Amino acid sequence: MGITPLVVQQKEFTTRFRGFDVQEVDIFLEDITTELANLNNAIQTIKEKNHLLNLENQGYKKRESSMKNAMIQSQKVLDQMKANAQKSSQVIIANAEVQAEKMLNRAHKRLSQLHSDIIELKRQRIQLEMQISAVLDSHSKMLEMTKEENKAADETDSTIKFIKRA
Repeated sequence: MGITPLVVQQKEFTTRFRGFDVQEVDIFLEDITTELANLNNAIQTIKEKNHLLNLENQGYKKRESSMKNAMIQSQKVLDQMKANAQKSSQVIIANAEVQAEKMLNRAHKRLSQLHSDIIELKRQRIQLEMQISAVLDSHSKMLEMTKEENKAADETDSTIKFIKRA
């Protein structure tokens, strides 16, 4: 049992022969009672302040916990966004590679077609040159034949003129 101001105030001492001065003891006890009351009030005030500070501290801890959770969630969202961006970039790169491959295949097909066209045009040029050469040869032969016929006709004409003059 603790000593409270009420205990001090109600304490009765037995008196003995040549004991203490009762009035002095009573004054001392009143002083102790007042001091204990003040100390108990101070302790009660400190306990209340301590309780308020503990409540405030709990509020700060809850806020700290909330902020930590928010930061963790933010980090998770950020990591997820990075992962999504990475996946998206990989998809974009893959699509670009597919498009590039398609374009390259079309270019190779076009190049192959152009080579085929060039070979066909060369073949046609050779064929056309041969046909033109044949036509020229044939016209050249016809021209020579015509010259020979003209020469023969001229000789015949000359002989006819010569005969007519004579």
